[in-house]
Amino acid sequence: MINKKQSWTIFWLLFLLYMFDYMDRMVIVSLFPYLKQDMGMTDAQCGLLVSSVYWSILIFSFPVSILVDRWSRTKSISIMAALWSLATLCCAFTKNFSQLFIARAAIGIGEAGYAPGGTAMLSASFPKEKRAKILGLWNASIPLGSALGIGIGGFVAHNFGWRHAFGLVALPGLLLAIVFYFVKDYKTIALTQKGNTGKEIKMQFIDMVRQFTRNPTLLCNNLSFALNVFITTSLLTWLPTYFHRFENLAMDKASIKASSIMVLAIIGAPLGGFLSDLWMKKKENARLVFPAISSLLTGILLFFAFSFFSGTIQYLVLLLTGITAVAFVPSCVAVTQDVVHPGLRAVSLSLNIIIQHLLGSSLAPIIIGKLSDDYGIDRALTILPAFALLAAVLLFIGSFYYKKDVIVQPVKKSYPQSPA
Repeated sequence: MINKKQSWTIFWLLFLLYMFDYMDRMVIVSLFPYLKQDMGMTDAQCGLLVSSVYWSILIFSFPVSILVDRWSRTKSISIMAALWSLATLCCAFTKNFSQLFIARAAIGIGEAGYAPGGTAMLSASFPKEKRAKILGLWNASIPLGSALGIGIGGFVAHNFGWRHAFGLVALPGLLLAIVFYFVKDYKTIALTQKGNTGKEIKMQFIDMVRQFTRNPTLLCNNLSFALNVFITTSLLTWLPTYFHRFENLAMDKASIKASSIMVLAIIGAPLGGFLSDLWMKKKENARLVFPAISSLLTGILLFFAFSFFSGTIQYLVLLLTGITAVAFVPSCVAVTQDVVHPGLRAVSLSLNIIIQHLLGSSLAPIIIGKLSDDYGIDRALTILPAFALLAAVLLFIGSFYYKKDVIVQPVKKSYPQSPA
């Protein structure tokens, strides 16, 4: 059993890897004007370069997560981190849209199992009652990495050329991948369940399938996750372009302004996890009710930001949105771990990832890009509040099933404890 110090060592290594993951994934959005100039791309094609990563994750997430759950989490994560870093480096040497599209797709292959593997490791390293809090802290690396990728990418591209931006963000992840290969893994959990006699028996394939198909909590949770991810991916991808076009900012300054909004998710993700865990002490289904409220608030803020406001007021409202838009993440990720067998945690999150990418992140850059080509980026972004409202409704519905679907695990005295 790993101790508290080992748990936090694993946490910080996973935090840094997730940060570099999103730096590599999102650096490209600050390079759109340069790619459009050099390769003659449309907004829709630029969106495809973001979506290609999510399509690869969508295709490879499930098989890779099985490997993570049944083989080795640390070695799987190390190999995947090295792959996505090398693929990012290859982007710097591409000559046309097709080559860049393939290189971006390869990034997604490397990133396919990282979130499931990392979530499974953290769920095994910290107690359930603090799961959303720990996952909230971990997921703060997403906006941090995204903001750094967008901000650094815009600065480097403006001053040294867009190819250098890819090379700069690729190297740290490659070095950290080597370090993580030697991290101590935890024992693979046997896939067993209690039979009619009360004895533990091996789970059959149909039993594993039922963990996901007969689980209304997961269904509502995963669909709402996809809707919320559509919003966050749209903002990450297109806010720099929005500020570039409508405030006449140079792309490096527009990228920094957009990053300043999304980086506030560093507050939103941990705060969302802390508040939902705190509320859960009084309300058992708080991990679904809380993100329902935060999703509704996000929809209201986006509605006013893009329909009524401009300039400083709009920027202030979007700053608040940077906090609320990701507050759902830790609670909803924790739910994917709460309501399934502990030996299927990586698989459970991979199912969530498949749904969120299929219906959310893979579609958002293309749909917003196409609407931008046809009607302008300002009108394209006005569709986002509807996604937030529907997400809130689904989460509220799912909250009625949580108590029935949750799997209660006995607390072991030797289980590592995290600081209060």
